[in-house]
Amino acid sequence: MRWKVALVEDDHRLARAVAAGLREDGYRVRAATSAAEGLELAQEWNPDLVLLDLMLPDSDGPDLFGRFREITDAALVGMTAKSALSEIVAGLRCGADDYVTKPFAMEELAARLHAVLRRSRGTGGERMEVGDLLIDVPAGTAHRGQRRVDLTAIEFRLLCALARQAGKLLNQGQLLDIVWPVGQGPDSNSIEVHIARLRRKLEAGGEDRILHTVRGMGYVLKAEGGT
Repeated sequence: MRWKVALVEDDHRLARAVAAGLREDGYRVRAATSAAEGLELAQEWNPDLVLLDLMLPDSDGPDLFGRFREITDAALVGMTAKSALSEIVAGLRCGADDYVTKPFAMEELAARLHAVLRRSRGTGGERMEVGDLLIDVPAGTAHRGQRRVDLTAIEFRLLCALARQAGKLLNQGQLLDIVWPVGQGPDSNSIEVHIARLRRKLEAGGEDRILHTVRGMGYVLKAEGGT
């Protein structure tokens, strides 16, 4: 599959270099130079991933992720010259799946995008059920009863990891090892952010709690009365 990447970057020289590098790696790339153009591109082209600079002329900051998340379920990867933990956590809260910090090597960028896309919708022909939760891995969908649960790429990966070990406690280190490639995972605070968002979405229709936190130990996906 040739993945579709929407590149939103106002630095024309950097945009040309990144687009060329990604195309050499087999990606289909379209570029925009502002948040407004990027939002339009994401809505019309339906990319698999949006690579988003966080310092755009018409909008900037982690809240940009929230604006894109409202219109697309594509994986979202931010590019920023800042490396402060607070900004990264803020971006994750708003819907980011990963970050790269400028300056970066094309090899690093390509590896991160590949990891996000490879894991975003799973592989194989799995269908998993935990209580009223049904996960269709190849389709990249999750339902609680008749309600579809709309998830970001990283939330879907987390849910699949927990569902494959339904009823078993997984700590943060185990989730990092399963969900993120070696050396590319976020910190424990970011795991907590993703888990909290995932839990809210799983219960958005008023359903019973299915994703449980065992304080100081980890997380378990378990329906009432069993798995």
